[in-house]
Amino acid sequence: MDFAYTDKVERLREQVRDFMENRIIPAEPVHAEQVEASGDPHFHAPIMEELKAEARGAGLWNLFLPLPEYGAGLTNLEYAPLAEIMGHSLIGSEVFNCSAPDTGNMEILAEYGTTEQREQWLAPLLEGKIRSCFSMTEPDVAGSDPTLLQARAVREEGEYVINGHKWFTTNAAHPNARIVIAMVVTNPDAPRHERASMILVPMDTPGFRIARATPVFNKVGGEGHCEIFYEDCRVPVANLLGEEGAGFAIAQARLGPGRIHHCMRAIGGAERALELMCRRAVSRYAHGGPLADKGVIQDWIANSRMEIDQARLLVLYAAWKMDHFGKKEARQEISMVKTVAANVFQRICDRAIQANGALGVTNDTPLANLWVYARYLRLGDGPDEVHNMGVARRELRKYDAASLAKPTN
Repeated sequence: MDFAYTDKVERLREQVRDFMENRIIPAEPVHAEQVEASGDPHFHAPIMEELKAEARGAGLWNLFLPLPEYGAGLTNLEYAPLAEIMGHSLIGSEVFNCSAPDTGNMEILAEYGTTEQREQWLAPLLEGKIRSCFSMTEPDVAGSDPTLLQARAVREEGEYVINGHKWFTTNAAHPNARIVIAMVVTNPDAPRHERASMILVPMDTPGFRIARATPVFNKVGGEGHCEIFYEDCRVPVANLLGEEGAGFAIAQARLGPGRIHHCMRAIGGAERALELMCRRAVSRYAHGGPLADKGVIQDWIANSRMEIDQARLLVLYAAWKMDHFGKKEARQEISMVKTVAANVFQRICDRAIQANGALGVTNDTPLANLWVYARYLRLGDGPDEVHNMGVARRELRKYDAASLAKPTN
């Protein structure tokens, strides 16, 4: 296996890095000021549309999509270092039209959508004209087990009538959000992995109600993690995505790339935190010398460097395996890196906050927001414990009764 970056990827890395350093990072305070001045925590800052237009003009657009007819045609391995650079800023991926949940939604629309569905929803998403949401998690059942979903869609005379209660429907508070992909039970008596389907629900459909943007770590803002009620919400049967009962299979197809994209960005976020820790260490004096001379700080920096590089290699290996053997065969590596990357990201943010002292918990640096995102990432797309359970089970399958009966040296 070869993880070396091709000339094409090196050129794109340089372009994305330059755009991040010269346009996006300097725009972070402008973005924050525009949102604050609006008085609306979900306000879509005008600077974002300016940056998106520039990125698209530079050809840095839809880099995540491996399908050349829709995106850049990059493999997962080729996209990984680009997503890492985008992860240096929490506003980075949206600028390149590479942010969740749109990326996963575009992938499954491209793979499972009808011609009409792709024309109506995929085309404007690819152009960055609208945003989208993925509505699966419910407050009354374990989000880590989608076979327990309760929201129902009943078929009546050419329509699905949807009733249910969802939350953490990310992006639903974004003013440009127009479409939700809802995972709901259509066949309650079917085997548990065939009970649910995915249905496209335009957000202006009667009966679709956003109750609130759920506060996360005492913060309400950004695109929102919304609580939603479907109350006799009627959509045409033609809005079914894929086949009826295929919701679980489509979710697995969606979440594999989605998880590894999060991991790629987590590596970039960890690099940003390490950079801020090192800058503080060499510039701050205390107790007779710079922080950089203190053994504990050196230990934090050394461990952070090693952990990032190990996590990056695991990301690249998982991406390589997805490219060569498919998402299903890479489930073990995807689960491993999902746990590893999120925990590395959080630990390094925590060290950087500690090294920066009181400054680290303010909004004068991005560290507090990076830490919140890292902590949330340990739950998003499956909690650590569920991924670890899957890793352990797949590992234990190697040790069946027959293999244990064989003599060992």
